[in-house]
Amino acid sequence: MTDAAHDYSTHTSSATTSWRTAATATLHCLTGCAIGEVLGMVLGTALGLHTLGTVVLSIVLAFAFGYALTMRGVLRAGVSWRAAVGIALAADTVSIAVMEVIDNTAMLAIPGAMDAGLATGLFWGSLAGSLVLAFVVTTPVNRWLIGRGRGHAVVHRFHH
Repeated sequence: MTDAAHDYSTHTSSATTSWRTAATATLHCLTGCAIGEVLGMVLGTALGLHTLGTVVLSIVLAFAFGYALTMRGVLRAGVSWRAAVGIALAADTVSIAVMEVIDNTAMLAIPGAMDAGLATGLFWGSLAGSLVLAFVVTTPVNRWLIGRGRGHAVVHRFHH
């Protein structure tokens, strides 16, 4: 059975998936998301993009960096590039999507956050707070996914 075709659903259950495992997976995902999100917000703000353009840029970069970080580890384990793409998509899509919905909703909900300049505490405080909130909300989602052999469970065997 190929790496991409392996059935991970029999590996664990949500009752045995620890919060620590879920938090670690979420932190891994958050790293890529945060790099893309911060870069997108900084570029969008510096370039004077409208709110929608900044949010779209941030989301695209968050997915790109999130997938890239996962693929880096999987490729190091000797998996083919094509299989690594499939593994990254399976491992991170739901987690990144939840994180991005929460993070961007929070940024949009904080009055003035999207219009604040890069040199303001409002911009950086709002961005940091939105990422923390995204981590808190996404951790139980990842616990549920890992408990069903989905999400980051598909990459665990490649981590050495």
